[in-house]
Amino acid sequence: MEFYESNRNPYPMPRLPIYSKEGMVATSQPTAAQAGIHILKRGGNAIDAAIATAAALTVVEPTSNGIGGDAFALVWAKDKLHGLNSSGPSPKSISIEAITERGFKEMPVFGWEPVTVPGVPAAWAELAKKFGNLPLAETLQPAIELAKYGYAVPPTLSFLWQKAFSEFKEKFKESYFEPWFETFAPKGRAPLTGEVWGSADIAKTLESIAATNGESFYKGELAEKIDKFSKDNNGFISIEDLSAYSPEWVDPISVNYRGYDVWEIPPNGQGLSVLMALNILNQFPPVDRNCSKSIHRMIESIKLAMTDGNYYITESDLMDVKVTDLLSDKYAKERASLISDMALMPSIGKPMKGGTVYLATADGEGNMVSFIQSNYEGFGSGLVVPGTGIALQDRGNNFSLNPEDPNCLAPNKRTFHTIIPGFMTKNNKPIGPFGIMGGFNQPQGHVQAVINSVDSGLNAQATLDAPRVRWLSGKSILVEPHFPQYLIHELLSMGHDVKISLDSTMFGRGQIIWRNPDSGTLIGGTESRTDGTIAVL
Repeated sequence: MEFYESNRNPYPMPRLPIYSKEGMVATSQPTAAQAGIHILKRGGNAIDAAIATAAALTVVEPTSNGIGGDAFALVWAKDKLHGLNSSGPSPKSISIEAITERGFKEMPVFGWEPVTVPGVPAAWAELAKKFGNLPLAETLQPAIELAKYGYAVPPTLSFLWQKAFSEFKEKFKESYFEPWFETFAPKGRAPLTGEVWGSADIAKTLESIAATNGESFYKGELAEKIDKFSKDNNGFISIEDLSAYSPEWVDPISVNYRGYDVWEIPPNGQGLSVLMALNILNQFPPVDRNCSKSIHRMIESIKLAMTDGNYYITESDLMDVKVTDLLSDKYAKERASLISDMALMPSIGKPMKGGTVYLATADGEGNMVSFIQSNYEGFGSGLVVPGTGIALQDRGNNFSLNPEDPNCLAPNKRTFHTIIPGFMTKNNKPIGPFGIMGGFNQPQGHVQAVINSVDSGLNAQATLDAPRVRWLSGKSILVEPHFPQYLIHELLSMGHDVKISLDSTMFGRGQIIWRNPDSGTLIGGTESRTDGTIAVL
């Protein structure tokens, strides 16, 4: 039995997979999922539903994403998989010298220095233009209403909001951070669980984006407000940077893992690390989640792949090595040969040269979308453009200030990107979208989702419920409290430094929609570690 038909769930979790025939939306907030279903009911397709859900998430989960962030998408439409890279570049006026002159030895997390051109509004507009059934004015309407009239804040969101507020209250002393508090803490604190929060400014911004198909954000009134805020506070981003931006359609990259093609967006995203890890695992027998040696090999494969990815990944045309070289069988065998019975200290290989929300949607027509958008670190840079509610991302924090590094800071350059949507096919037929958000944990989550499904034959919900491992650095790993004790002891004997973490946010939050290629039935799984939900037609 294939995993998309399986009912196998050995974990005592409260959720079962959800089934549907006509349409499905899986994401981390119930109100956002309902926004997507509402659009499907109005004649929209999976792409329209993804836009509506994504826009709603900027309102109902601002701790992870916003209008001023970046986005990527994998879209199955017209019998083909399409990739959209809507990550923005650094400002044209920025440089390593400009940052170091301000006294920084590495890229900061907050303030103007890490702000890059936002790609989210452009992603919505481009997806609607190329594949949507409905105009952007209609697909953004649910998000506009949520911002205008407010919604009840759920528990996980409230926890993350309060955590961010406590940090920002201590760190943000400059006047240009005041709009963040005015927008996201209007009562002088973060919203409590069950309290209603909304933003008239965000509603007006979404209305402007909807009415102009995103043009106002890059060339109109919103661009002018961003430009003025930046100029008034010695920022780098300008209206010229915004007006020059457009998203890019790209060819997704893949490897075959035990008969299934696993797809990711090519660099500058870190999806390449997922594929390298799976390629290394292909050199070994299928992963057995009950066998410490098998789990050990999985951890070591992830280590090696992410060590390479974190060094080499930058914009595709600026990489020191080719993607095809990093994904070659020869290189996978070389990296696999380093794996012994003991934990290793990973180092960069030398191949031959030649804060985030995720959602998945599907409709009855066969369209499927894997979509992810983010501000990077929670609320992003801490900067909110006055009168707009636009929280500017801090994606530039991932740039290196070492001019010898492939991912070094430069003008008009896209940085190494953590957010990655995933997709799986078999024999050129779509199996479906999957993703696990969470910064540098994302490739690890993707690898574990694939092996849970393909190697263990778990259903969509069980794949997400399974206890996760997170490699931190060197020989250090985190495991969840329900990770089997006997495996922990055996991994310790193999040299791993194992720590148990009670913080579920350390292990990412995922969503899955599989389609049975024979019956067309949709099977969904959602994250039990957060407020996630699946909505169906």
